[in-house]
Amino acid sequence: MNEVMSFVIGIGLTLTISILVVVYLKPHLRRILLDLCETEDRANFWTAFTNVTVVLSPLICAMFHRPTGISGSAAFFDVSVQLRWAMIGLIGSVIILGAVIARFIPMPRKQ
Repeated sequence: MNEVMSFVIGIGLTLTISILVVVYLKPHLRRILLDLCETEDRANFWTAFTNVTVVLSPLICAMFHRPTGISGSAAFFDVSVQLRWAMIGLIGSVIILGAVIARFIPMPRKQ
């Protein structure tokens, strides 16, 4: 397997995983954003913004690793390093978005 094919496979897997995370989080995120934003238009915008961020952040991180073009089992490890960077980007974007959203959720008052 050449280095271009390794790179494309890594990017493809990154994109697939990112889209699966977006599909999983979207209904839950939408309800929270609708509650926080108070209008559907605002909630739709911030949902779309979050979806783009959660997809693009891992892709950008995955592009930092350039496969060496070694064939055989070494190509597998090349792709796994690329996926490691992608997961760092994915986890980072989800944690940052979660922290930002959590900051705007009012805490219940103790009685």
